[in-house]
Amino acid sequence: MKLVTFTHNNQTRIGTVINDTVLDSLGCAKIPTTMIEFLSAGPKALLVMQELINSGHAHIPLNEVTLNAPIPRPGKYLGIALNYADHIAETGRDQPEYPSFFTKQSSCVIGHNTPIYRPKVSDKLDYEGELAFVIGKRCRHVPVDKAHQVIAGFMIANDVSVRDWQMRSPTMMIGKSFDTCGPLGPWIVTSDEVTDPHNLSIKTWVDEELRQNGNTRQMIFNCYEMVAYLSLAMTLEPGDVITTGTPSGVGVKMQPRGYLKLGQTVRIEIENIGTLSNPVIEEPENLALY
Repeated sequence: MKLVTFTHNNQTRIGTVINDTVLDSLGCAKIPTTMIEFLSAGPKALLVMQELINSGHAHIPLNEVTLNAPIPRPGKYLGIALNYADHIAETGRDQPEYPSFFTKQSSCVIGHNTPIYRPKVSDKLDYEGELAFVIGKRCRHVPVDKAHQVIAGFMIANDVSVRDWQMRSPTMMIGKSFDTCGPLGPWIVTSDEVTDPHNLSIKTWVDEELRQNGNTRQMIFNCYEMVAYLSLAMTLEPGDVITTGTPSGVGVKMQPRGYLKLGQTVRIEIENIGTLSNPVIEEPENLALY
């Protein structure tokens, strides 16, 4: 299934994408209205959704809905740094001995086609096309060979980074967490439809220029190893999002620098997942809340 969080007629709920339509869960009391609640319900919720599909329930044309981030506010949003050999090479850094994670604050999350703001305080706005996975089961101390059992599905992430602010802290957190720097989507493809998450083409375009062209088989630490490692330290919960690193071709390492400019669009395509696209605009003037 392709699970979505969407808005239609000012109502937000979850559904599934089938061809060019969204199966609408509205009116089905057995299906929760939020993705985290749906994932927490486990296989029973998936079964009800499949029954809804089989019943011929109402569909809405995809172009009539707004696709939100599948999980608009993850409980945890964790990213791994330096996880592709070619990206490590372009940075000139050493390959890490252990997985190195950072946190993106959940307030940065946006969905497909939602604008990325170039912040007022920096013009060093960069993209990172990444595969993300979503935890579907509360877990701790997960063995590598069991880790696939706690992953609900996969989606695309753009680990947008404000590079000068990223380098102000060894945790990188503030430069990774600016508002709108967390595009996720366009949907969650359930694990049963992704035969091998470690052999997927991943490409990033800025407008029509192909900037990144890699494959998830180039990961140093794979998805299952990440789950096992993280779960040694913390309880992972349904709806937690973990991004898996980016291949080479980021803007900061281009000559001249390939930072994102106003009016450009970043488009990330991952094989068997889909396409995540976001335009770049100036941070609006009306955001001051003081």
